[in-house]
Amino acid sequence: MITLSRFTLLAGALAAGTLLSACSEQHADVKTAEVKPTDLADTTTKTPELKFADVNPRLGEYIKTLSSDEFQGRAPATKGEELTVAFLEDNFRRIGLKPIDGDSYKQPVSLVQIDPKNVSAMTLKGDNLPAQFNYRDDMTAWTKQVTEQVDVTDSEMVFVGYGIVAPEYNWNDYEGLDVKGKTVVMFVNDPGFATQDPSLFNGNAMTYYGRWTYKYEEAARQGAAMALIIHETDAASYGWGVVAHGSPIKFDLINENKNADLAKVEGWVTTESAEKLFANIGTDLATMHKKALEKDFKAVPLNATASVSVNNNLRELTSSNVVGYIEGSKYPDEFVLYMAHWDHLGMDFSNPNNKVFNGAQDNASGTGGLLALAEYFTQQQQPERSIAFVAVTAEERGLLGSAWYAANPVFPLEKTVVGINMDVMNVYGPMKDMVIVGLGNNNAEDILIKYTEQQGRYAVREHNPEAGIAYRSDHFNLSKKGVPILYAKGGNDHFENGEAWGKAQRAEYNKCCYHKVGDEYNDNWDLRGAQQDLFLFYQVGNELANSRNWPNWNEGNEFRALRDASAAARKE
Repeated sequence: MITLSRFTLLAGALAAGTLLSACSEQHADVKTAEVKPTDLADTTTKTPELKFADVNPRLGEYIKTLSSDEFQGRAPATKGEELTVAFLEDNFRRIGLKPIDGDSYKQPVSLVQIDPKNVSAMTLKGDNLPAQFNYRDDMTAWTKQVTEQVDVTDSEMVFVGYGIVAPEYNWNDYEGLDVKGKTVVMFVNDPGFATQDPSLFNGNAMTYYGRWTYKYEEAARQGAAMALIIHETDAASYGWGVVAHGSPIKFDLINENKNADLAKVEGWVTTESAEKLFANIGTDLATMHKKALEKDFKAVPLNATASVSVNNNLRELTSSNVVGYIEGSKYPDEFVLYMAHWDHLGMDFSNPNNKVFNGAQDNASGTGGLLALAEYFTQQQQPERSIAFVAVTAEERGLLGSAWYAANPVFPLEKTVVGINMDVMNVYGPMKDMVIVGLGNNNAEDILIKYTEQQGRYAVREHNPEAGIAYRSDHFNLSKKGVPILYAKGGNDHFENGEAWGKAQRAEYNKCCYHKVGDEYNDNWDLRGAQQDLFLFYQVGNELANSRNWPNWNEGNEFRALRDASAAARKE
């Protein structure tokens, strides 16, 4: 049994005053009425004490090994994957998890790599338009159809507002419209963000309808030949450089129709390009923003056509999710599921100084946490329900390993009690705040909040819900199947150094290291924060694994109907 450990926060009256204001500020983001900062506010009269289990002293060792140069950045279908999967399997076997296929823990995942070796400029025809939009300067484009060549020729362009069909919000930008073979142009994000109206969609917090992935999916359902999203930095939550100047290589799951049901071409145009498209019909971006929000909005022809060609190299490859479990004593066919993605970006052979994208925080930390937590669980009493540990591949390629698992579940999704996702653990020490991404979405959060408060901490929502982070990690693929999900991590309000210090650490990581070769293991990391969070995840999973509780999405959530539809498969 791992022993409990404690450390004491020393705080003076001045620090207590700072904490009060910080708690008040953070609490304003919390939707759930019961969520409040704990008695930490009483630090003027007593010294709070943080209590948590040091879940596993091997955590740092696991992270350090997975993020070492030897593992070559853990890219799928490389030597780095071979080493990573072997390491995970060896440790799953050592600690006593049950395999899923004979003595193997591997779930094969079939992928295709789509490498656009040539993308043409987008040629335009219109009375007041330039002859073309240049690739990466004015627009970017690709195809996810698994074919060597796609061509969109003289496709009629139509502005479709936000490109959303959302019956629960009484919203349909495609109503009465036939866009088969046409090019649809639309805004990113959703009307709630545009208006900041909490009664419209989800207000400032993005719904899935605001994600660019949804917009391409809907355009394909409508039969569009090409789907173009207008890039705006605030609404997208990242700059044009992220869209146009990253790697153009796409990955997808292999399927029988080779993605023939998707639009031929997906892409983005700059704000400046959109202004030119709108000027062609005598209007501008600001006017079209207002028009897109009208209740009786109708799609607007842009009196223009577009043509573009994409030529690809294709490569099919196989990767692996790694899955092990602890069998339940009473209800072995019901599963609490923990998930983390093991992959990262591999090698940059053009870099003469540092070729390895080590991905120490993203996401050797979450994968190490998965191992540490699995090991801790095996040292406890056998749970009544089974507990699964799933290390997924190809998250960095588009959440593909988790998408494969969701489409080909090892354990029935309707009998999956909850999913707990770990993506980038806290390596900066113990934090007072626990950030629950998408707070207010499901009632599994109530259990997490209860144990968070027992640690002398408080729960908050992510500070930028408009960025749609709830839809940008592996848990989302299970959400889309109705499985209630927790995605949480320690925040910025450091027990000893304060909130400004914590924010500075995160900002420095984003600047120096996120998706860069600088994301390396540091022996000076303070993993007390990661241990603190792991113990919360243990407590939530342990309670649910020894109960008859079936968490659900809250009323009004877009995934509630999916969970309710499978209710008959679950025993109360």
